[in-house]
Amino acid sequence: MALINPHINFNGNAEEAFTFYKSVFGGEFSKLVRFKEMASAEFQVPEKEAEKIMHIALPIGPNTLMANDVPEFMGRTNENENRSKISVSTASKAEADQIFNGLSAGGQIEMPMEESPWGTYFGMFRDKYGIEWMIEFNHNA
Repeated sequence: MALINPHINFNGNAEEAFTFYKSVFGGEFSKLVRFKEMASAEFQVPEKEAEKIMHIALPIGPNTLMANDVPEFMGRTNENENRSKISVSTASKAEADQIFNGLSAGGQIEMPMEESPWGTYFGMFRDKYGIEWMIEFNHNA
């Protein structure tokens, strides 16, 4: 079966955001590569970009949340993008509350955790880094 692994672009704060995500989900980074580690004669890295994240990965269950910082020469990432959300399905109502409360801290709650019209325990928010999340526990799964 295929796995879907979300990938997020950041404007220079990928490491900060992923340290925050790690504090909520637990685990360890499986990969953390800085732009300076990729530098070569063919791939020049400006000093101000050297410490930024080229690739970071945080395993969460069988999936991996990944990200990078977008180099300034490629322009800024739209932090108010609203075409996609990261959906997290939990094993319990308590886990849903823990993840929702942890990730939404400092963010904007769009829909608090509550029983949904479609029969699940559901909530939605934009975290303090501008990333949109949906958290859901399906009582019937």
